Amino acid sequence: MKKTNKKHGVSFAVRHLILLLLSLFWLIPIIWLVCNSFSTDKGINIRRFLPDAWSLENYRLLLFNSTDTIARFPIWFKNTLIIAIFSCAISSMFVLMVSYAMSRMRFKGRKTLMNIGVILGLFPGFLSMIAVYFILKSFGLTNNHWGLVLVYSGSSGLGYLIAKGFFDTISETLSEAARLEGATESQIFLKIIMPLSKPIIVYTVISAFLAPWMDFVLARIILNSGISTDWTVSIGLYNMLDRVLINNYFSQFCAGGVIISIPISILFVIMQKFYVEGITGGSVKG
Repeated sequence: MKKTNKKHGVSFAVRHLILLLLSLFWLIPIIWLVCNSFSTDKGINIRRFLPDAWSLENYRLLLFNSTDTIARFPIWFKNTLIIAIFSCAISSMFVLMVSYAMSRMRFKGRKTLMNIGVILGLFPGFLSMIAVYFILKSFGLTNNHWGLVLVYSGSSGLGYLIAKGFFDTISETLSEAARLEGATESQIFLKIIMPLSKPIIVYTVISAFLAPWMDFVLARIILNSGISTDWTVSIGLYNMLDRVLINNYFSQFCAGGVIISIPISILFVIMQKFYVEGITGGSVKG
């Protein structure tokens, strides 16, 4: 018995030691970025991990220096926030409606559509970006924030699987009772299913917000005019890493990376309980 407990203790310690090392490897670049955001050095410095002197000057320059034509962070942040909010609202609506239809409605070709949706979801979205770009260009939607919103939200309904699994766990008898009372399908969806689906709604909203908030590839392709006031944060920060600018803007780039992570981190911490419930609930019958 003692040998068994000893082996279990050793195994427990080894597992957690490995997890600790992996966590450190994952956290070191983030800690380094945060430290550099408070550095008094303007450029990149690989000779030391911690800066010689600490300062908030990079944050002040990034947020309040209106004369700088390179670092237009407040404008980039506003553009990103507008795109993310509208994409989140449209995408969440599409995902929840498609998920409800696939979970509760029975129609010809339902399983075929579900399989097609899953298969298409296996391919990265940017593989179709050449075709999407020329379609948007023909409608005058390149270098346009609304074109970017359309790209982010257009195929969002394909991500129905987790939300469908959550809806499958809600008793069908509630819907049947409502139909007997004369409720329409939309009334059942809005007044019965939605109030019971707070965890999956939170999960869907956060996931839909994260995609445009962190995206670089699609934004870079569509917003390609070179006008800095049209850029999102990801494009603007990437521009600071240009070899001509990096020696003067690297610390501001680090500060921008810290700032852009704060809103979504706060949102995730506040909504973590519902987020986890949404994932686990959607995995039951996904």
